[in-house]
Amino acid sequence: MLKTNLRRAIDPRHAKTFDTTELRNEFLIDTLWQDDEVCLTYSQYDRMIVGGATPKSGPLTIDAVDQTGTPSWLDRREAVLVSLGTSGTVEAGGETYEMGRCDMLYLGMGTGAVTLSGSDDAHFYIISAPAHREIAARLVTIDDAAQVPLGDRDTSNERVIYQFVHPAVMESCQIVMGMTKLGTGSVWNTMPAHYHERRSEAYLYLDLEEGQNIVHLMGEPDETRHLIVRNEQAVLSPPWSIHSGAGTSSYAFIWAMAGDNVDYTDVDMVAMEDLR
Repeated sequence: MLKTNLRRAIDPRHAKTFDTTELRNEFLIDTLWQDDEVCLTYSQYDRMIVGGATPKSGPLTIDAVDQTGTPSWLDRREAVLVSLGTSGTVEAGGETYEMGRCDMLYLGMGTGAVTLSGSDDAHFYIISAPAHREIAARLVTIDDAAQVPLGDRDTSNERVIYQFVHPAVMESCQIVMGMTKLGTGSVWNTMPAHYHERRSEAYLYLDLEEGQNIVHLMGEPDETRHLIVRNEQAVLSPPWSIHSGAGTSSYAFIWAMAGDNVDYTDVDMVAMEDLR
């Protein structure tokens, strides 16, 4: 019912030597969705957990996770759960939360066991990171999220950023999380590119039609690499790496960050002419 794998931190000098298979093994997460299982990846980048849960035949409960070293996984952690099916239900901390598609539920340190269930297509994306104090749970619907329009159709990056777990909406210990939707005819995300040495990030691409791909750019600005990513697959982004991409059709992606601060604008920008 619960599977966890470990991803160790990779030095950029080592990453430069990787072939395609090695890059995918270290940075792509393509095993999120298994019927009636919780599939977690425990990353050494800011101790972030990236996972998926698919309660196909009945409820799934997340409690003890060996890699956290605590009796219950949220004893010293916070988490955000995203419903990606038509509807989903989360029971946590003595409360029941009904979630629509792309709603995000924040759960604070000390929540205890979490039980997931829902409609036939119910599945949940999971992000967790260490926490230093208790913060009350909060369900943030897509209508509650702060919306920030960015980009331009002329540069193929017209998009809307939805800020869910973000200082503009609510407080957290270190997770900052939201979703970006590309406008019709736009393909580029996060370009011009940036990186942030003080935080790690994870991307989950979604709403990508069958047979379409994302070309996700990663690596140091002067030593870029790429991953071919498909619908509802995730990418780990180390602090030293850019995280950008283009799709062969319209798409959205969920971004999640953890690290020293919750300042969304704390980034190191990369000039277009400096990319290699």
